[in-house]
Amino acid sequence: MFSTPSIIFFLIFLIPLIGFLVWLMKEDKRKGKIGLMVLGFMVIAGIMFMYIMTRGK
Repeated sequence: MFSTPSIIFFLIFLIPLIGFLVWLMKEDKRKGKIGLMVLGFMVIAGIMFMYIMTRGK
């Protein structure tokens, strides 16, 4: 189902990132706006990175 690189990615990057975002949203006194902004920035950066790496194909 999952390959070794994808398992490593989940364990090292994705799980701590999700934990950090949940913590950030809980600590934010403005109803999670900072967490949503960070999440939005990361989604946009990820899309741009994939587009650049695949050269738009």
